[in-house]
Amino acid sequence: MDLQLSDDQRALRSGMRDLLGAVFDREALRAAVERGGTVDRGLWRELGAAGLFALRLPEEAGGVGLGLPEAVLLFEEAGRALLPGPLVATHLAAGAVEGAAEGEAVVTALEGGGRPVAHLAEADAVLVGPGVLTDPAAALSGSGVRAGSGALTGEALAASVAEAGPVRSLDPLTPLHRAEGLAAAAMGLARGSEAYQVEGLAGAASGLAGGSEAYSGALCREGALLTAAEQLGSATRTTEMAVQHARTREQFGAPIGSFQAVKHLCADMLARTEPARSALYAAALTADPVEIAAAKLLADEAAVRNARDCLQIHGGMGFTWEADVHLHLKRAWLRASRWLTAAESEEILAAALGPSSGPVPPLYSGSAASG
Repeated sequence: MDLQLSDDQRALRSGMRDLLGAVFDREALRAAVERGGTVDRGLWRELGAAGLFALRLPEEAGGVGLGLPEAVLLFEEAGRALLPGPLVATHLAAGAVEGAAEGEAVVTALEGGGRPVAHLAEADAVLVGPGVLTDPAAALSGSGVRAGSGALTGEALAASVAEAGPVRSLDPLTPLHRAEGLAAAAMGLARGSEAYQVEGLAGAASGLAGGSEAYSGALCREGALLTAAEQLGSATRTTEMAVQHARTREQFGAPIGSFQAVKHLCADMLARTEPARSALYAAALTADPVEIAAAKLLADEAAVRNARDCLQIHGGMGFTWEADVHLHLKRAWLRASRWLTAAESEEILAAALGPSSGPVPPLYSGSAASG
């Protein structure tokens, strides 16, 4: 397995970074904060035109025909730029919900587990399905997932949105709603109810380049993987911000980066980011549920702890509204609760170890291990 990026993959990542630098610079980020994180439809269409949402659709279906490894690279750049909006859900809905691939439709997702729904008020469709309502750990492994899935649209969606209540969000760029009506609608789909207007998604996963099996399991796996990619991008960016500040900020006549405590913080940030990167890229190649859980766990830890350390290195100014550090921290906290939490990831990893048959033998049988 070669985890080195190809020239084409490097060019794809570079192109995405250049695009976001042009259409979503710091001024645009701050404008998004001021308007409460609502989706910029013009920007959404530009992302669609660039192929972000249709990346994994086959070329004959109007997509780019690439796979999860390339999608991970683009979502990593999106996380680095703190790009707002339900990017993951819209990407997963491409080819299944009309307009999603082109960026004409904004699609969010009901993740289940009592989680609030992001960007519900402005969504044109909501991914719902029986598998989304089960235990995410079971959905990720493909067990206990009932057949059938769909996207709520039209009048049924409008009725659910009208009943939803706003929830105070950690992240000023991600409005949240508690939507019990959506859960009821999803249960209606699970029972085969015709009372809801839905767009069939049963064949959506098979239409993606690379293919996958049951929609519900694929939704959870790929959603967790792409969210982990966003977390990795944020962890990388906060590491860069910390190092840059440590080089230019001076105290006692010397850059603070020359102080051992600051050096250790920066080194720890890099030491968290790179293992998360390796795990993420490997999981994108294998699409293995256990590897995806590990990648999400490591990426969440890197994003949250790196943002906290970056804030520490920035000192008092890191806590101010004008600094961007707190935006990375708040988004990292929120993403850590999406699709797959740390506790759910740990359960998947523990289950993969199999039943215990006694004490775990030491990895090294020398004298140090035996006492």
